[in-house]
Amino acid sequence: MKSKMPLNFKTLILSVLLMTCVSPLYAQWKLVWSDEFDTDGPPNPANWTFEKGFTRNHEAQWFQEQNAFCKNGYLIIEARKEKVTNPKYVADSKNWKENREYAEYTSASLITRGKQSWQYGRWEMKARIDTQAGLWPAFWTLGTEGEWPDNGEIDIMEFYRGTLLANIAWGSTEQYKPVWNSVKTPLSQFKDPEWSKKFHIWRMDWDENAIELFVDDVLLASQKVDKEMNLKNKAVAPFNQPHYMLLTLAVGGENGGDPSKSDFPARFEIDYVKVFQAE
Repeated sequence: MKSKMPLNFKTLILSVLLMTCVSPLYAQWKLVWSDEFDTDGPPNPANWTFEKGFTRNHEAQWFQEQNAFCKNGYLIIEARKEKVTNPKYVADSKNWKENREYAEYTSASLITRGKQSWQYGRWEMKARIDTQAGLWPAFWTLGTEGEWPDNGEIDIMEFYRGTLLANIAWGSTEQYKPVWNSVKTPLSQFKDPEWSKKFHIWRMDWDENAIELFVDDVLLASQKVDKEMNLKNKAVAPFNQPHYMLLTLAVGGENGGDPSKSDFPARFEIDYVKVFQAE
């Protein structure tokens, strides 16, 4: 049956509905911080510092700040195949950070520690990741208090070996040994051969009760929050404290795989990062 409602009245009703049906993002969340990388040159020093040298996971790259720059509205973290001298080299050392005279790759890791941190909220990044073998991009957080993993780690986006990961980690009964809630999603599951060429939106929704991790509005992982999650050091509440943000492009290492046949330079391109909190 055809509607007898006048067209102009139906148009008015539709307009009212569109005005009142505000998206959940803007109905529930208020933007409290963002970096949209609109100024060409180095990343904003009010927001970011840099990790330096060999850092973690026996990774192949040497972190240095010149591998991160803003251009045309994007933050570009660039991994390069280039040889740099390790100033901390010690012949025959058993420490992996010292026993390599050279690094064969360079990249960058940006971190807001000591400058910006937030407790709870919606954290969001729009980015494009290079999914070649041996590359290990990540958008992640660490708690400000306590040693790792008691301080809590949240990997909103992590990729290596053809797989997208969403991870939450906290302390176990053993020092430096985390309890992991890790969800692995092969890129093939998205059934899009052009997936790696596109920008995607990664998101964390986090409050005092739970953490939820998404890509393009698809829920990848969730975790209930307990103030006494750490099994050894219950004095540190890993997910009931402020966290700071990291943007990292690693190469190789314990999980990253073999980069030797991949094309360099390789890029992790970020359009924006934003943090919202409840109204």
